[in-house]
Amino acid sequence: MTTATHPEAAPGAAGIDLSTLLDAAVGAIGGSPRPGQQAMAEAVDTAMSGGRHLLVQAGTGTGKSLAYLVPALRHALVSGRPVVISTATIALQTQIVRKDLPRLVEALAPHLPRTPTFALLKGRGNYLCRHKIDGGYPVEDPGALFSGAAAGGDSATGGSERLGDQVRRLRAWAEETETGDRDSLDSAVSDRAWRQVSVLGNQCLGQTCPVVTSCFAERSREIAREVDVVVTNHALLAIDAFDRHGIIPEHDVVVFDEAHELTSRVTGAVTEVLTPGMVRGTVRDLRSLGVAATALDDAGEELREALALVSDGRVIGDLPERLGDAVTQVRIEARTAHSDAKDAGEEAGASTAGTRKTVRATLQEIIDVCERLGSPGEDDVVSVSHSPVTGRSSLQVAPLSVALAMRSAILEDRTAILASATLALGGRFEPPAGEVGLARAARLDPAAIPPARDAGAWAALDVGSPFDYPRQGILYTARHLPPPGREGPQAAMLDHLTELVEASRGGALCLFSSRRGAELAAEHVRARLDLRIEVQGEDSMANLVRHFREDEDSSLFGTLTLWQGVDVTGRSLRLVTIDRIPFPRPDDPLASARQERIAQRGGNGFMAVSAQHAALLLAQGAGRLIRTVEDRGMVAVLDPRLSTARYGGFLREAMPPLWPTTDPQVALGALRRLADAG
Repeated sequence: MTTATHPEAAPGAAGIDLSTLLDAAVGAIGGSPRPGQQAMAEAVDTAMSGGRHLLVQAGTGTGKSLAYLVPALRHALVSGRPVVISTATIALQTQIVRKDLPRLVEALAPHLPRTPTFALLKGRGNYLCRHKIDGGYPVEDPGALFSGAAAGGDSATGGSERLGDQVRRLRAWAEETETGDRDSLDSAVSDRAWRQVSVLGNQCLGQTCPVVTSCFAERSREIAREVDVVVTNHALLAIDAFDRHGIIPEHDVVVFDEAHELTSRVTGAVTEVLTPGMVRGTVRDLRSLGVAATALDDAGEELREALALVSDGRVIGDLPERLGDAVTQVRIEARTAHSDAKDAGEEAGASTAGTRKTVRATLQEIIDVCERLGSPGEDDVVSVSHSPVTGRSSLQVAPLSVALAMRSAILEDRTAILASATLALGGRFEPPAGEVGLARAARLDPAAIPPARDAGAWAALDVGSPFDYPRQGILYTARHLPPPGREGPQAAMLDHLTELVEASRGGALCLFSSRRGAELAAEHVRARLDLRIEVQGEDSMANLVRHFREDEDSSLFGTLTLWQGVDVTGRSLRLVTIDRIPFPRPDDPLASARQERIAQRGGNGFMAVSAQHAALLLAQGAGRLIRTVEDRGMVAVLDPRLSTARYGGFLREAMPPLWPTTDPQVALGALRRLADAG
């Protein structure tokens, strides 16, 4: 394949005026100038040109995407190097690539020396693998392909369609698609079906693949190397930076949107997992290469039995003796199998190359995680998890903090812009800065440019929100209810929730801390009200949100995905309810370990970890209500601790400044008036 080059600096680009570009961009979308957007754009531009990091909080309605995309396009043309935009969610990636950037490029092109270019970059697992379709890799679940079993998963992903039928549909699509990108499928398929036609990065044969010249993933990377703006996700960027794979083009500026999710996504990306299923699947693939692997199979079975004896949660100190011995034995046998698989099946030719690569990559993962579990680092957190849904057990090892890793792998080599509507809870930027490795002492004024590029220098800015929250919405705390218990939704809370939904006559987004809570509440309200109530999991998320948006009297009940992923405006969303303060589970391994570390250093672990986590989710959940200057409604928190507990003030400070009340009659009356106004 030909080697692509980075875009070159456009002649005359240095003289491009930011305010002219921003005005053209705002005019193209039919908007009006916003002081917060202008302030953010100027700060982003200063940070990019000055080589110092920026944390910026831009409330809903600021026009945050525009405020960093315009400077990003300008910087790419001036510097001749691409700017990377990284997001946490697919929804925002899609919005940027399909909506924001196309309109911006068209609007700005007349004011620029040349038309800017952009591309979306994803991991290999998002693309069809032609070599796997041609039989170059093992089939993950060969028995199910020809059975009458459904593919599994919810109705959003073909749960009622047989796995074999889905795979045949994917094979037919492979002959006509130009991108091989899963997101371009007209009809969704299950994850299980998709795995039959895709490979992960560590399974790919790379340049030795016999069909590399027609590889969809390679083609997407070639395109990304030639554009001005590359859009990707937090996890892929972190893995690429830590392991230096060279997936993402060389760049000197990265913008992290949805930056409140950055450290959790990076932590998830570098967390290592060991399961008996990994061992069992690898043994199956080894046998397809003619390697018996009986000892590895036995070690995997011992791992399964040993895991079953350990309770869910964090493992403090050494692993229990039997589990530790099982991990050691798995490591020893995996090393032997890794060596045995090197030349296995070679007599069959290239058709087994993919299988060998997959097997050896998985064996190396098993070896690495076993070694880490056997001798965890000071900041490693080891835990055991048993899924009640799948019945599967696993061992995890995760870093207590990713600050040092992010600082050395990401922040020292590039300028980072971290943006979110909920970044500096209570106006404090130091906590999120510290999470990514930026020191409190290195903070600068937002307008300042360091005399020399300083990899640790950073500035922060809160541009507020254009919304008049006290006039547009109410924050109602149901102080009269009993505090929530561990046994699930209480009758008093369910009855009051029903009163609120009835008063608003629907239009309610009801957020819960657990799937079971959402389902029980929906069952309770459905039995008492003649209103349309839909629940997360009953249909695809896209369909549920579409129904909610189109029917202003329907209500949607759900969990964490809805807390952060719903953007519905107007009368369709006039009530947001929150069942309880969303603290992390008391037995959450990372949260408990972080709290202990902070307490050991003399800090308040509960406030720094649990309360901070809850404040972020409350801010995100409450932020679903007011999305435009015309929106009106209420956020109802059905947990009295928001008003009665000492930490309540901290949590309320993180939420939008809606007009507060604890009077249920005031709340019900306001909802009835709002419903009547429609």
